[in-house]
Amino acid sequence: MKIYMRYFTKYKYWFFIAVSCVALEALCDLLGPTLMSHIINDGIELGMIQNVYLWGGRMIFAAALGAVFAVSRNIIASKVSQSFGADLRYDLFSKILNFRQGSADKIDSGSLIIRMTNDVTQLTQFVNGTMRIFFKAPLTCIGSIILASILNLRLSIIIYLVVIIVGLLLYLGMRLSYPRFGKLQAAMDRLNTVIEEYLMGVRLIKAFGTYSDEASRFEDDNTNLMKKGVHAQIVITFISPILTLVVGLGSAAALLAGSRLFTLGLTQPGQISAFIVYMAQILSSLLMITNIFNTFVKTKASVSRITEILNCEDDFKNSENNSDAVISGMVEFNNVTFSYPGGSGVPAIKNLSFYVPAGKSLAVIGPTGSGKSTLAWLLLRLYDPDKNSSIMFDGKDIKKLDIETVRKSVALVPQKAMLFSGTVLDNITWGNPKAEKAQVEAAIRTSGADFIYEMENGIDTYLGSGGVNISGGQKQRISIARGLIKNSPILVLDDATSALDTLTETKVRDNLLSEDNKSTVILITQRCSTAMFADNILVLSDGERVGFGTHDELLEECSIYREIFDSQIGSITEGV
Repeated sequence: MKIYMRYFTKYKYWFFIAVSCVALEALCDLLGPTLMSHIINDGIELGMIQNVYLWGGRMIFAAALGAVFAVSRNIIASKVSQSFGADLRYDLFSKILNFRQGSADKIDSGSLIIRMTNDVTQLTQFVNGTMRIFFKAPLTCIGSIILASILNLRLSIIIYLVVIIVGLLLYLGMRLSYPRFGKLQAAMDRLNTVIEEYLMGVRLIKAFGTYSDEASRFEDDNTNLMKKGVHAQIVITFISPILTLVVGLGSAAALLAGSRLFTLGLTQPGQISAFIVYMAQILSSLLMITNIFNTFVKTKASVSRITEILNCEDDFKNSENNSDAVISGMVEFNNVTFSYPGGSGVPAIKNLSFYVPAGKSLAVIGPTGSGKSTLAWLLLRLYDPDKNSSIMFDGKDIKKLDIETVRKSVALVPQKAMLFSGTVLDNITWGNPKAEKAQVEAAIRTSGADFIYEMENGIDTYLGSGGVNISGGQKQRISIARGLIKNSPILVLDDATSALDTLTETKVRDNLLSEDNKSTVILITQRCSTAMFADNILVLSDGERVGFGTHDELLEECSIYREIFDSQIGSITEGV
């Protein structure tokens, strides 16, 4: 709960004002039955109309004052709770932006969305309720018990018994309900993930015609959510009417006991009337407490889920501040071994060493699952390798460089081109918003994205989320242009030309490997036709280096590279 103390500190003065208004409102409500007893005993029963006016006026004044306090606390509660919700959502989003990659791998995106929306809304409603009614209910209940005891101690024994029984029922309900609401939230996460996956893969689903499978999958998770919802509410469904019954029986018992005491001359009609009103207030308060208990159980589950996000590890931070360090582009791996956290434990990279001078090119090739893409994640320091491993930029261990320096030094063009809603220009300049027109045009030419000028609105053409209104090859070329315009000393292309035809790929490759491009280029590829033109080629197999050198050297020395070459190019040249 320490995480939430700063929110309390920020709003504590408004919180105390709201609670004070609640307390004063409850006091005004509690005065009503006592003032009414005076109207009956001192006015109506004695036939003194002036006392009726006197005590009636006081009763009206107390009610009006209570209304003023109620309006004030409602306004404050709404403002504070909504501000708290906005701050919490912002902090969660900032936290997610700064997640260490291992944390991002641990909680799926569907669950994160639910936590940032549904769970935050639950906390916002709880804060609002705390400042509006959550304090009023126990204050009214306790105050009613005290004032009823002052009026008639004998009748109050009935109230004590009712409160004890209700307290036990509430405790039992809380113990039974909390784990059920946790399971309900997990089921909601699962359903949201299914919906998200469908929306992301809708084209593939249509292509494969798997509508019935997706509908069945959704129905299973939707039914599971329904069952978990019923299971979570069942305890409250039973407890609420039982509480009403207990308090109702208590009121009936108070009437019977009151009539008996009246015949014995031990109480007055006004006291009995006031006592019944206090019993009604206690009933209302207890029912309100039941709702509070219901909300608290849901909120407790939401708090634990939000706290899990806030407690996740942040991105790598360095004790040394090297934000001004200038990287020329030299890359070196020294005995790098790495296993994905939470994975199988089998290293994706094993004792890997290689060196790339600044401004030179390296192609990384190997069978599927050989660890090629893992190199890109390690270069960006999304993960750290094992303790005895080191990755160097210009002879400096990236663990000792500021994380911003590392990320600015590497421009990544991923295998799956990820575009955002906005214009083509917005997407190209995403990593460098201050890029000049000449830089944009140069990046478009180098990436072979000249098709942009043929679009209806040219570079100002609007792209839907994910670039849904352009082809895969067009997405990749815009993605390459985005990587180029970042103007980083190290450019990493992770199979970024896989959707391009041979002619277009050749043009893009030649542009990237030309002398005009001063960046260190690392080409992660499946194609020998791309790799063979790099200054050096790194061949990986099962995460290990099995070859390093030029194309001609590897054809002679590396059997795996020769097999890849023969399967892609050698058989064609033999046929010719």
